[in-house]
Amino acid sequence: MNKQTAFTLLVRYVKFAASTLAGTAVDMFVLWLCSDILLPKTYWAEYLLAPFLSFECAVLTNFTIAYFFVWQDRISHISTLSFLRHFGGYNLSCVSAFSVKMAILLLLESVFHWHVLLCNIVALCFSGLLNFFLNERVVFSKKRLPKPKEPEKPEE
Repeated sequence: MNKQTAFTLLVRYVKFAASTLAGTAVDMFVLWLCSDILLPKTYWAEYLLAPFLSFECAVLTNFTIAYFFVWQDRISHISTLSFLRHFGGYNLSCVSAFSVKMAILLLLESVFHWHVLLCNIVALCFSGLLNFFLNERVVFSKKRLPKPKEPEKPEE
């Protein structure tokens, strides 16, 4: 990796990290709303359903920012079809990150008995790194141009 590529990746990561603050705020607000106000006080509702609902709200927020701000240079043509196609891939990558988040959240709760919000913050740090990697390498990957064909030599 050359210096320019490393710098570009670092800038993209900083943009990604900054943009995820909006998604994190949405995630935490919806998690609080669901776990403390809207849903019943059961383990299933507080530690499974509420994090799932908050995650889905954050996904839409984060994707919109990623598409138009973080990886906009990798979108060749902005259109509804492009947005939906990338959103499909983004959702699949987020399912992986969500699985990691939930595993860590549930592990922290079972070992340390922390409040769901604290477990969530710690879990988001780990799942965020995975999410960046999947977005950089899969969802918004650089399109590799095919090698140009050598011109055919005219027959003599």
